[in-house]
Amino acid sequence: MTDLTLSGPGGVFSADIAVPGDKSLSHRALMFAAMAKGDSLVTGLGPGADIQRTATALRSLGVSIVDDRVRSPGIRDWDEPTSAIDCGNSGTTMRLLSGVLSTSNIHATLVGDASLSHRPMARLVDPLTSLGGVITTSSSDTPPLDVGGATNVIAADFTIPIASAQVRTAFEFAALAATGPSTIDSPGGFRDHTERWLAAIGRGVWETDTKFRIVPGPIPPARYEVPGDPSSAAFMWAVAAIEPSATVTTRRISLNPGRLGFLQILESMGTTIEAIVTGSTGGDPVGDVTVTGGRLRGITIDGDLVASALDELPLVAVIGAYADGITSVRDAAELRGKESDRIDSVVAMIRSLKGGIEPRRDGFDVVGTGFLDGGVIETQHDHRIAMAAAVAATKATAPVVIRDAEIASVSWPDFYTTMEGLWS
Repeated sequence: MTDLTLSGPGGVFSADIAVPGDKSLSHRALMFAAMAKGDSLVTGLGPGADIQRTATALRSLGVSIVDDRVRSPGIRDWDEPTSAIDCGNSGTTMRLLSGVLSTSNIHATLVGDASLSHRPMARLVDPLTSLGGVITTSSSDTPPLDVGGATNVIAADFTIPIASAQVRTAFEFAALAATGPSTIDSPGGFRDHTERWLAAIGRGVWETDTKFRIVPGPIPPARYEVPGDPSSAAFMWAVAAIEPSATVTTRRISLNPGRLGFLQILESMGTTIEAIVTGSTGGDPVGDVTVTGGRLRGITIDGDLVASALDELPLVAVIGAYADGITSVRDAAELRGKESDRIDSVVAMIRSLKGGIEPRRDGFDVVGTGFLDGGVIETQHDHRIAMAAAVAATKATAPVVIRDAEIASVSWPDFYTTMEGLWS
């Protein structure tokens, strides 16, 4: 493990940068292309280790992935894996692949690293088995997962209690093999990338704002152009947000409505936001976002806004520390089941930097003092904690040491270099 020491403050800047391909869409593009029979082209894939895990998993099933080209025999003719499929630290790889495989004739065991091996997977079981899919977890409802070998895949109508895009997608992928149309419903606030892509190829339709009907059948080969990742761009936006008059522009970012919660939070806290739609890909709007820092004020974040900004909530804690007043996050108990318990990890991070924060069962309260000090951050092998700490360091009054700093490569291998380049 590598420690990294960062020294601030960075000061005012104006930058125009590119961010990696969207992580959520990269996983989905590879899955769609692999399920299709024939050649597909996937451009703009994110460079992170999690995306590589999905690619490696699909190769073990007989899918060829070379540069931008994905060549597959089609899911019906995938190879039986000769050993357990290692999903590393990628919960998305494990959950989405579980859906695909659960209603296939392939038997597979999905495993992960120490962090993933403790993450909850029970929420997949009822949706997938309602379709006749086969999936079992460990006795503690965690990986390893044994999936596949279904013999009778049936249509089903299922409602999940949380706004989870991963669970919805797993069900939708599994339902493509059913005997008739199926539906999935949930509370709002989820990322609807999969639904948009299925609708674009005639494999689904919205019945309500949250209920989606899946039309079974094959996925055709296609070209997928992955835009920039708003969850990665969020770290650059946050650096600008905490520095009055600093400006950063990020180009060709996914502007899916379910991904804009963090921008809404920044605007409510006093940051100036300009988002311009310049095109679309797979039914998702794409565009340029410019963020300009201003005087920040504390707000309360809860409800659907939490679901659309869940991955960015560690950043909200950092921004809240540099704001005036109290920033409160509620309805975010889902954070406790991420790569780390992100509520505990965020609290430890802010306290290590001498900030004021109190944990709650489903969130936290940050006292905005306007500054953070130096300190040592234990990332808990969580890339978003490492990256949030780096943002905090850009305005901290003393050096910040980030333990296990290289974990950022899970989503963005060049993150630290790109952040330092804001001032060049």
